Amino acid sequence: MVNIDDYKNEIVKLENDDEKRIFTQKHFFHGIPAVFDNRENEYYHFRKKIADQFKIGFFEVMIVGSSKFGFSPYKFTKFTFDSDIDVVLFNEKLFDNFYEIISDYQYQIRTQKIRLNSEQFKKYQKFLQYFVMGWMRPDLLPQNTTEFKELKQKWDQFFKSISHSKSEVGNYIVKGGLFKSYYYAEKYYRSSIEEISIKIKSN
Repeated sequence: MVNIDDYKNEIVKLENDDEKRIFTQKHFFHGIPAVFDNRENEYYHFRKKIADQFKIGFFEVMIVGSSKFGFSPYKFTKFTFDSDIDVVLFNEKLFDNFYEIISDYQYQIRTQKIRLNSEQFKKYQKFLQYFVMGWMRPDLLPQNTTEFKELKQKWDQFFKSISHSKSEVGNYIVKGGLFKSYYYAEKYYRSSIEEISIKIKSN
């Protein structure tokens, strides 16, 4: 498991896209997360529990962020009991189910059957920025339709049901996001490396 100093040193030495891709695969997605250190079996059952809920493969569920590294890969702060467990799902069929809902919603905006106030519009635009990159974030969905409210409520209720010592991960808040596929997840995290590198060099 990489430590903060080695992580920083490795990032600033990355010279091309191939090296960044290997770094992303090796550190962001490969291996047992810090929160499950020496608990490989528990990590499997935690992933399977989420996979079964959404009817996807357990290998399409992974932990990212500070609970993966043991520190925030962006802020470089240590993982603590106050940290969240960030889970990402990768599944094209599941993503397309949400895409159909979002598409119908967009058509209703286009035909002015749905109108957004400035706050709703701002949040929805942020949602779309992630969505076109292949990342569906329920936390950013406007809550001005029954369908969106139910979608977000169902999503939140499940992740709450495996938070606060109600699952193998322990006494943490678990949050989830959905990528269209592993390809889009890797692309997103790989794209953040340049920003992280600039931050490290400026300090």
